[in-house]
Amino acid sequence: MAAPLGGMFSGQPPGHPGDSRGQASLLQAAPGPPRTSNSTLVDELEFSFEACFASLVSQDYVNGMDQEEIRTGVDQCIQKFLDIARQTECFFLQKRLQLSVQKPEQVIKEDVSELRNELQRKDALVQKHLTKLRHWQQVLEDINVQHKKPAEIPQGSLAYLEQASANIPAPMKQT
Repeated sequence: MAAPLGGMFSGQPPGHPGDSRGQASLLQAAPGPPRTSNSTLVDELEFSFEACFASLVSQDYVNGMDQEEIRTGVDQCIQKFLDIARQTECFFLQKRLQLSVQKPEQVIKEDVSELRNELQRKDALVQKHLTKLRHWQQVLEDINVQHKKPAEIPQGSLAYLEQASANIPAPMKQT
């Protein structure tokens, strides 16, 4: 995961073109333990996720540690992961803000694209509901037609039930 996103952190920083201070400070200025010079937020996020997972499946926890110790260790790993996730989110929000300032037309294009996709999704949902509505209207119409022809109903309650049950349509399968 870190390989494809790693290039995003080595691009031009916010601010002046050619000024590399903004990028480095954005990646390194986060509170917490100091990072290595090659480390990025994505690397840190990956490492902290692996630490969370490792703490949950560690044999040390299974082999007789106190429950409070286990809980404390897991909580610390999860808290570190959440902190780095917030820092990563902040980084991408800053990049998004920078993009919206430098290229507002790009943001508008993305918004229009999202709105079109939402309209298509809602149109498909409306069509699905219309199809169901037509089906049930047809079912109701068929039932009304059956009830308007009482002269054709054979005498006897058993014969009536047999004819009525034969004319009831099977329910539609939900998809």
